[in-house]
Amino acid sequence: MKVIAKNRRASFDFEILETVEAGLQLSGGEVKSCRAGDVSLAGAYVSFLKGVPILKHLKINRYRYADATIPYEPEKDRVLLLKASEAKRLETATAEKGIAVIPLELHAGKFIKILLGIARGRKTVDKRHRIKEREMGRNLKEGKEI
Repeated sequence: MKVIAKNRRASFDFEILETVEAGLQLSGGEVKSCRAGDVSLAGAYVSFLKGVPILKHLKINRYRYADATIPYEPEKDRVLLLKASEAKRLETATAEKGIAVIPLELHAGKFIKILLGIARGRKTVDKRHRIKEREMGRNLKEGKEI
């Protein structure tokens, strides 16, 4: 499967506990736009409306060859296609404090799929610690003194 878009901030801002793959309910123009790579996962998250998982703030730009007279909203809410048991499991996970479901990657094969992560938010101190460790590793690799 070809990775179309990746949420790079997710691994920095969140600690990924578990991943789940889901389908997306898209229109034809949105599928073509996704395959062209006109997608942004920045700031997207999953919420639940009456037990139905909904992906919010996923930005899919209008397909470049689509009719411009038809109204189109790039950041509309999109329904996730999951088994009922998986949706229920995700919903119960988000009920816990500090846990969120965020998109990690968008894949394209025969179908457009999204990789979701059950994640716990990191505190600023943890982020600083990770940056410090990364810098120390780079310096050791280059042979510099600290």
